[in-house]
Amino acid sequence: MIYELRVYEAAPGKLPKLNERFANHAVGYFEKYGMEMVGFWTEEIGTSNRLSYMLAFEDMADREKKWAAFRADDGFRQVVVESERDGPLLVRATNSILRPTAYSPLK
Repeated sequence: MIYELRVYEAAPGKLPKLNERFANHAVGYFEKYGMEMVGFWTEEIGTSNRLSYMLAFEDMADREKKWAAFRADDGFRQVVVESERDGPLLVRATNSILRPTAYSPLK
């Protein structure tokens, strides 16, 4: 099992719209393509314009297959276009692929 940690830095004032896009659309598309959601977080203390989330995959091949299907979905592409009608929601996105250690409670 591998985990993908993605951190999205929202454009000023756009974090509520980014959260809305995830809650009302992206989560459903993740489910549609079998993407296992570990969790979604905003920061209580720290940078206030970030959305972090983690997905779990069997391996890199599983990750690539699922992301490719997700990205090719015309429905979600339209969601992005509509949600960014008043400007981009993101300033920056970063991701890390994490592999649990032998002693990690999350395998």
